Amino acid sequence: MCADTPDGTHVVTAFLRHRGEILLLCRSDAVGTYQGRWGGVSGFAEGDPDEQVRAEIREETGLVPGESVSLVRSGRPVEFADPSLDREWVVHPYLFDADFREIELSEEHDALEWVSPTVVVDPDDDRETVPELWTAYERVAPTVRSIAADDEHGAAYLSIRSLEVLRDRAGLLVAEREEREASSSGDDDRRTRDSGLDSEEEWDELAELAGRLLEARPSMAVLRNRVNRAMSEAVDAAPDEESVPGASAVLESTITGIERATAADTDAAAAADELIDGTVATLSRSGTVLEALRGGDPSRIFVAESRPAQEGIDVAEELAADDAIDCPVTVHTDAAAAHVCSQEAVDRVVVGADTVLHDGSVVNKTGTRALVLAAAHEGIPVTIVAATDKLSTREEVNLESGSRSAVYDGDASLDVVNPTFDVTPADCVDEIVTERGSLEGSEVRVVVEELRGLEEWRDR
Repeated sequence: MCADTPDGTHVVTAFLRHRGEILLLCRSDAVGTYQGRWGGVSGFAEGDPDEQVRAEIREETGLVPGESVSLVRSGRPVEFADPSLDREWVVHPYLFDADFREIELSEEHDALEWVSPTVVVDPDDDRETVPELWTAYERVAPTVRSIAADDEHGAAYLSIRSLEVLRDRAGLLVAEREEREASSSGDDDRRTRDSGLDSEEEWDELAELAGRLLEARPSMAVLRNRVNRAMSEAVDAAPDEESVPGASAVLESTITGIERATAADTDAAAAADELIDGTVATLSRSGTVLEALRGGDPSRIFVAESRPAQEGIDVAEELAADDAIDCPVTVHTDAAAAHVCSQEAVDRVVVGADTVLHDGSVVNKTGTRALVLAAAHEGIPVTIVAATDKLSTREEVNLESGSRSAVYDGDASLDVVNPTFDVTPADCVDEIVTERGSLEGSEVRVVVEELRGLEEWRDR
C-alpha cells in the first residue's frame, strides 16, 4: 500500500550514524523504484511517519530503535517531483545514532557501506543515489545551532558533531568547485587561476564557520581543540606558507579528525576500565565513562540523576538494559550523592569531564563538585576519564547556565541560579585517565602547550 495523498507520495528516510559515518544501502531488484541506487533506510509512510521509520529500521537492518538505535532528530519534509516516474514525492528525513555497525540486510537491499555523508555529493564517487538524498541529509545533519542548543550530550559527542559540520560544508564546497571546473571553458591557466580564487573563498567561509563552532559551547575545550586541530592540519597541508588551503584540505582533515577523536575516546575508556571494579558512583552523561563501565567489572553502579535535564536517568536506564553490565544499577537525586558516598561502601567515583584546566581542576556538569567533595571526605578515590583533547588552553573558565524555567517557573519575584557546569578542585581528583594513560600535573602542562600550538591557524 502506497502512502499517496493529494500532495504526493509520502516516504520516510532514516540516516543511521555511527562514529561519524552514515549507512548507505543499495536498493535491490525486490523494490519497486530506484533499483540499484543507494540511499538510507526508507519505505512508504503508510501511517504515522515517526512510527513507520522505526518499523523500517527494524525490517531493513535488524536493529531495534530504542535499544541499539536512538533518534537524534527529524527534519522538515523534502518535496520534489520525478518526471520519469510521473510522481510527486514527500520525503520525511530522520537521523538516528546506532550503537554498532552489524546489519542484517533484508531482501530490499543487496549491499551496504558506512561512509562519510559527503560521498553523496562527491562527483568522483561511482554510487548513484536516490534523488534528493543530500537535501534530506542536510535537513537532519548537525548545525552550529543544534550543537549550541544540545543539553543532553557530553562534550566529546558534541566535538565530533562540530567536526561533522565542518566536514559536510567542506565536502559540499569541493563538489561545487569540481562541478564548476568540469563545466568551465578556457585554457588550463585560466582554470588554475579560478581554482586559486575559489580556494581563498572556500577558506574564508570555512574559517568563519570554524569560528562560530568555537564559540558555540565556550566551556568545552575538546570542541575547540578538535576544531583547531582540523583547521591547523589543513593549513599544514598547504604546499607553502603563501598558499591558502581550500575545502579539499579541510575535508580531509575533518574526516581524519573524526576518526582520531572516536579512537581517542575509546582508548581513554579502555585505559580506565581496568580500574573499574566493585561499587562505582557516577554523574551526568559521558560516552567515554559509559564505555569504561561496559569494559570494567563493576558490582554495583550508582547514578546521580543530573538535574535539571536529568540525563542521569537515561544513563541509568541504558546501563540497566545493557547486556555488558551484569550488576544492579541504582539512580538517586544529586542531593543524595553525599549520603550514597557515606552509606553505600562506594569503591570509586568515575566521571567524565567537559574540560580539564591547566592546573588539573575539572569542569563538568553541575553536581560533579559536590559528588567529588563527598568522595574525598570519605576517602573514596576519584577517577576522571577524558581524552587529552579535553585539556583547556585558556586560563579563564566560562561556565554556561541553563534556563530559569528549568528550576523555577512560578510567579514569585525570585532570582534563579541554574549553572550548567561547576569546577572540581584538582586536589580532590586522584587521577585523570586519557588515551595516553594517567596524566601527572607536569604532563598536563605539556599537553596544554601542544594544544596551544593548534590555535595558530587563526593568525593566517
